[in-house]
Amino acid sequence: MAKLAAAWFAGGLFGFGLVLSQMIDPRRVQGFLDLARWDPTLLLVIIGATGTTLMGYRIVQRRDRPVFEDRFHLPTATKLDRSLLLGSALFGAGWGMAGYCPGPALTAAAVGFIEPLVFLVALLAGSLLFDLYRRKSS
Repeated sequence: MAKLAAAWFAGGLFGFGLVLSQMIDPRRVQGFLDLARWDPTLLLVIIGATGTTLMGYRIVQRRDRPVFEDRFHLPTATKLDRSLLLGSALFGAGWGMAGYCPGPALTAAAVGFIEPLVFLVALLAGSLLFDLYRRKSS
């Protein structure tokens, strides 16, 4: 129960931060990418998030194990491969065109915006198509 409550709290805090920083407005993201009418809001959010993450990692890495797990679950991949680069490029292109990535889209939908629902449907469809492709090519 405590693990679920912590997850809800962390998700709520993340969503609140997205709303407060206006990252649920796709024009903010697209304004960051538009050099003619550049909007630095996203850069400020990235700097704040990076600082918070760096402090958080310093605190967490002092622990022997996470609070609600028996061990840390860290990524094991260490190389940049074609799949990672292609996936990153597709994610970035979609983010730039739509102005949403999954977190802000879910938050915007949760506060009542309709626009991100189109993005979320496309995200799910793309994920399902990729999963089908991966299963058939294996």
